[in-house]
Amino acid sequence: MAEYTPSELLTLVNSSRVSAGDERVCAITSRIVADLFRTIESFQVTPDEFWSAMKWLTRLGQADMVGLITAGLGFDRLLDILEEEADEAAGRSQGTPRAIEGPLYVPGAPLSQREVRLDEGNEGKGELFVMEGRVLGLDGKPVPHAVVDVWHCNELGRYSHFDPSQPDYNLRRRIETDADGNYRFRSFLPPGYAIPPNSPVSELFGLLGRHGNRPAHIHFLVSGGGKRALTTQVNIPGDTFLDDDFAFATRDGLVVSMEKAEPSPEYSSLGVTGPFTLVHFDFLLQEALNDSETIAASRYQTAS
Repeated sequence: MAEYTPSELLTLVNSSRVSAGDERVCAITSRIVADLFRTIESFQVTPDEFWSAMKWLTRLGQADMVGLITAGLGFDRLLDILEEEADEAAGRSQGTPRAIEGPLYVPGAPLSQREVRLDEGNEGKGELFVMEGRVLGLDGKPVPHAVVDVWHCNELGRYSHFDPSQPDYNLRRRIETDADGNYRFRSFLPPGYAIPPNSPVSELFGLLGRHGNRPAHIHFLVSGGGKRALTTQVNIPGDTFLDDDFAFATRDGLVVSMEKAEPSPEYSSLGVTGPFTLVHFDFLLQEALNDSETIAASRYQTAS
C-alpha cells in the first residue's frame, strides 16, 4: 500500500522504526508531528507557505537567532514557570526569582574579588551606578566565595562577543564574594534595546503585529556554597517597556530600587568621584538537591 490518507500517513510516520529508539524522544516528536499535521490541514497551508516557513527556519538558524525567537514566543519564560510550579509542588522554598538567560551569555569572564569595575573602558557612556549586596542562603546566612557572573549590553544595546566592535568580555565580569557574601560593581545604567531589524525574528514579529523591545536589564548567573545555581536578571525602573517586555521576562521582585548617592571614601576603590546611582540587591539561593543543580552553566549554550 503506497497511497495514504493524512491520518494513515501520520500513523505511519509516528510508528515506523527499525529499533526501539528513545521512548521520550519518540513520544514528544509524535506529539509535535501530529500537531503540525493538524495545523497544516486546519489552515489549508499551501506548499508555497510551507516551504517559505522552512526557508525562514533555515535563515533563523544561520543568523543564530533561535534564542531570540524562543524568548519572544514565551518558551523561555514558560520553562521558568514550570520549574517554579514543580518546586512549589515539591515544597521547595523559593529564593530570588528566576529570569530568562537569553542567548547572549559568554562563559569565562575575568574574575575579581568582592568588587569590580564592569564599565572599564566605557567611562562616560551612561549614568554611573553602583550595584551592591550579598549572596545569601534561604536561612539568611551569607554564602562566602560565591560567584556573581554579571553581563549587560553597551550604550547601543549590543553585547560583546556578539558585537565584533567591542573588546572581549566588555561589560562582562565575574565577582567572587567575600567571607560575608558581599559583592559590588560599578557600571553605567544600560539602555533597553530591540531585536535586530531586517532579521528573521523581526520579520515574524512584523507579521504578528508585535514589537521586539526589551526593557533595560542586567543579567546574572549566581552560584556557590553548594546552593542551587541561579539564572536571573534585574530590571531598571521607569523603562517604557518594563511591563511590555517582548521576552516576558520582567518579574516581581526583580525591579530594583535606585537611590541617588554622593561620592564617599567607601566607593573610592571603584573610582567614584561624583554623584552616582546606588542599587542594593541581595541574591537568595535555594538549597540544591543534587550536584547538577549547583553547576553554573549556560542553559542555552550547554543544552544537549
